[in-house]
Amino acid sequence: MSFIQYPMMFEPILKDRIWGGEKLHTVLGKQQISDSIGESWEISNVPENVSLVSNGGYKGQSLEELIKTYPEDILGSYIVSTFGYQFPLLFKFLDAKEDLSIQLHPNDKLARERHNSLGKTEMWYVMQADPGARVVVDFKEGVTQEDYLQHLHTKTLPAILNEIPVKKGDAFFIQTGTVHAIGGGVLLAEIQQTSDITYRVYDWDRVDSEGKTRELHVDLALEAINYEKKQVVLSYTKDINQANPVVSCPFFTVNLIPLEERYEIEKPLDRFYLYVCTEGACELQINTLTCGIKKGQTVLIPASVKNLVATGHATLLEIYID
Repeated sequence: MSFIQYPMMFEPILKDRIWGGEKLHTVLGKQQISDSIGESWEISNVPENVSLVSNGGYKGQSLEELIKTYPEDILGSYIVSTFGYQFPLLFKFLDAKEDLSIQLHPNDKLARERHNSLGKTEMWYVMQADPGARVVVDFKEGVTQEDYLQHLHTKTLPAILNEIPVKKGDAFFIQTGTVHAIGGGVLLAEIQQTSDITYRVYDWDRVDSEGKTRELHVDLALEAINYEKKQVVLSYTKDINQANPVVSCPFFTVNLIPLEERYEIEKPLDRFYLYVCTEGACELQINTLTCGIKKGQTVLIPASVKNLVATGHATLLEIYID
């Protein structure tokens, strides 16, 4: 049976978090499952968190099933040869009503050895930020492992961390081994490798409704931390109807497209593409099949599609693996 080419959308997988809020519902229109929705996994092939198609001819089928049936049509031959039948990216929206824990992620080598998983390099794109909101990314200049352990022991870790004020449109690149936390009041889009491995090292001494603290992973984190100063703030242009480069790394490439009226998109690579609407609304057309997306929605363009047309007024993130 031949593969049906069309823009594919998926049912959001919503996650209740101790630090979550209501913006995923009030700002992005996600279902209200609680007053503390922290994450909306928009496209995922993580075990036990596999996305289901929400539109078109494959509605109700899982991403995992479709990849097994049509691997090269969906992923592309390069992705199949590199990752097998695994969807190598995980895309989320996150709403931090309160600060997330200070955490980091292992690189591919450590993650493979310890967890049989990929590492977790990620990028953030800020969609909304309350006045005074900030993120925590990396240590301050000159911090050593001895400094880190001392401040961890005395519960003064924030004193040696780099806090950055944020506003809508800011973007950050979080390499593996980088200590980081999304601050309260921030709503963002996150693209990452397909991994759910997080080492939590400090959680602001908070407790849950039962008075319990969350598990920390201090010992696991020791070998994974990278103390070198890194370039984390991303700068980019915003030329209309152009794919403006935001970040490109071995794990993903992200461009920003400010769409006005009409834009013909050519896919030079035999790869799947993701389009995320962070503002406005638009329609994506493949041949005669169309899909409308609005702020807070994500669409997968299969690898076998070579071109598509976007019409409307929107801001899109374009994501693929180069």
